[in-house]
Amino acid sequence: MPRIEWSSSYLAVFVGILGTTISPYLFFWQAAEEVEEERALGRRTVKERRGATDEELRKSRTDVITGMFFSNFIMYFIILTTAATLNAHGQTNIETAQQAAEALRPLAGHGAYLLFTLGLIGTGMLGVPVLAGSAAYAVAEAESWYGTLEARPRLAPRFYAVVGVSLFVGMALNFAGFNAVKMLFWSAVLNGVLAPPLIVLVVLLTSSRKVMGESANSPLLKWLGWATAAIMTAATVAMIATA
Repeated sequence: MPRIEWSSSYLAVFVGILGTTISPYLFFWQAAEEVEEERALGRRTVKERRGATDEELRKSRTDVITGMFFSNFIMYFIILTTAATLNAHGQTNIETAQQAAEALRPLAGHGAYLLFTLGLIGTGMLGVPVLAGSAAYAVAEAESWYGTLEARPRLAPRFYAVVGVSLFVGMALNFAGFNAVKMLFWSAVLNGVLAPPLIVLVVLLTSSRKVMGESANSPLLKWLGWATAAIMTAATVAMIATA
């Protein structure tokens, strides 16, 4: 059974789990991709994209709920499998993905080693473009640059420059000798620290009748949003207070 402790390290893990579930980049990526879909339908201007039909909102809601369900479902079994294999055999100081894969081979057989390797490659191919793209979207929106993955690089040079720099920095860190597993862990913790202010802004915007019209949040969704922000903020404060 999991052991609950009131300590900074335990709370850091809790904040990291929250941060990897509700990451700040999701807010930028999700919004940007909704706009990309609108553009693909021929709605090029803000005026043409304003408003959404009930069917479009239903599809968007289904997309988000389904994605979050499966991501948390997979996360649960990753935690469970890690506890049952690595942690159960005293492997608690993994520094690289290669070490984790090698450690799984004698514990769970060659099939688990191969599955871990393929999963890691698949995750990288899925995650790296999304993370680099969301960084570019965030910077482009903050600086009012023209930026979209639908455009050719010569039409959005600064946008693609951010994508390129993000990819380069990611590759450079891989060869810099840092502990990759700890970097992933602390980046998740940082996500958990940075997410609450963004959640507050999202709840305020989506609850405003002036902004959202009849599609504004229901009282239940508003309450869930505030509760999420409060829990993440409380966890962050507790982590810092016990450090």
